[in-house]
Amino acid sequence: MSIRRLPETLVNRIAAGEVVERPASALKELVENALDAGASAVAITLRSGGLDGIAVSDDGHGIAREEMPLALERHATSKLPDEAIEQVRTLGFRGEALPSIGSVSRLTLVSRQSGADGWRLVCDNGAISTFEPAAMAPGTRVEVDGLFDRVPARRKFLRSPRSEYAACLDMVRRLAMARSDVAFVLEHDGRRVLSLPAGQDREDRVAQLIDRDLAENHVVVSLEREGVALSGVASLPTFHRGSADHQYLFVNGRPVRDRLLVGAVRGAYADFIARDRHPVLALFLSVPAEEVDVNVHPAKTEVRFRDPAFMRGMIVSGLRRALDSAGMRVANRAEASSAELWQREPAHAEPAQPIFPAEGWPSRSPGGAYGGAPLFADRQARFTGFAPSGRAEPHLPAPVEAREFPLGIARGQVARTYIVAEAEDGLILVDQHAAHERLVLERMRKALANGAIARQTLLLPEVVELDEPACDRIEARIAELSELGLDIERFGPAAMLVRAAPALLGASDIVGLVRDLADDLAAMGDATSLKARLDLVAATMACHGSVRAGRVLSVAEMNALLREMEVTPHSGQCNHGRPTWIKLAHGDIEKLFGRH
Repeated sequence: MSIRRLPETLVNRIAAGEVVERPASALKELVENALDAGASAVAITLRSGGLDGIAVSDDGHGIAREEMPLALERHATSKLPDEAIEQVRTLGFRGEALPSIGSVSRLTLVSRQSGADGWRLVCDNGAISTFEPAAMAPGTRVEVDGLFDRVPARRKFLRSPRSEYAACLDMVRRLAMARSDVAFVLEHDGRRVLSLPAGQDREDRVAQLIDRDLAENHVVVSLEREGVALSGVASLPTFHRGSADHQYLFVNGRPVRDRLLVGAVRGAYADFIARDRHPVLALFLSVPAEEVDVNVHPAKTEVRFRDPAFMRGMIVSGLRRALDSAGMRVANRAEASSAELWQREPAHAEPAQPIFPAEGWPSRSPGGAYGGAPLFADRQARFTGFAPSGRAEPHLPAPVEAREFPLGIARGQVARTYIVAEAEDGLILVDQHAAHERLVLERMRKALANGAIARQTLLLPEVVELDEPACDRIEARIAELSELGLDIERFGPAAMLVRAAPALLGASDIVGLVRDLADDLAAMGDATSLKARLDLVAATMACHGSVRAGRVLSVAEMNALLREMEVTPHSGQCNHGRPTWIKLAHGDIEKLFGRH
């Protein structure tokens, strides 16, 4: 078989397979072109998640009439004035985006430079069909219709309109986060989704795009070292999410997905956050162009650093320094139950009372017997104090012998988190939250197997605000969530309404539960089996329904928890793999005191 040169249209389609994987890829290239053109405002319109149509308009410097056909040729670009590709400072530079998109869709390019006439060019799946004058304001508008319509092998692998829209929305968020000086407007199927003004403060824009609560629960990251600058916004350790999807990383204004940077973030939070939780952040690295290679992949989302260890150290040091500056701050999320906790048992001021009565104080006679003048009567004031204000527990019978139970008998609670129990052969420490989390999960699994998870109807339905893709994911799993006792329904484009929750969870944080469920569903994807999804969702619910660290338990509650642990499978570890209890044997205690 002889070697032949492939036709230009086929070459462009092959290139499109690397550059344009889905509507979000095409949208990314078009918005990056608008930003590179010096736009101060970018307007984006999507139809059916970008499957039926994408339009991007900007007010940049536009394209000259004679250069518009050249813009649709491969490797033709205005962003590399010379051959120094290692010094590139624009988002795009390959000259592949427009010809690749035009080869697999109907692309309409309308542009006008200031002081010149506007022109329209139409490229239908690689062939220019129209080139004519057009009226428009200075700037550029690119419309993409029928993406992959003539490439059915690629079209059939695209996902649903909702999934493609979620990917497009995520891409716009990343680019808008990187350029807070540019106004962004996003409309989907005739409805405005985003409207971000130009010149917005970076912290405000990040919070608006990720989570509104982040505005009050973040630290500012700022570090500069050897020509490299790190800045951004990072959440407090107590403000976290169930997946890493809410971490946004940028290098020289370019959104990237880099394992090195993700690993550095995980390392910086390692001592502050549970392994299964993830901080919320947006970090911006400014690196000299010669220290980073952005020409790794056509999608330009991967980068390579000349000194990876230095970059990792920048991330860890910058985050640690910012977190250290937070001091004792914790996440401040207002909850309805918070006010009630302060008003449950109001303390009333009581007049000071002596511990002993004024009359009948013990006294000592000259012969040694007590009686007569009070002993230390002049210091009686030292024995006065306020009446005890603690809550007395009801009288309980004496506890049974510890030897009757493997986990012993509860003797107290330490730091409102750990139960101290005495067993026949040692001392038991139990993490009350981790232990109860496992118990709740096993109860839910048993009830699910029996098809009888009891649910508790909420007196007032709870409205939970989420972004649209998160609501779409939950809406697609309403039937599965109902099996677990959670009755939920769509409440507008960006909110869900919870009408009932599993009775096993008690008075749990419904808002936090739904948010974590949305994160879990995003992490699982569509390929996960129903059983695996139910198990993971049940684990998330159990975590929210378990006894929290910091709650004071009565002796009866502590013993009830120990007894249930003894008869529950897998109660030795929580749902995240952490131990629920540890034992200090008598011999170990004796060694601590030097008795052996």
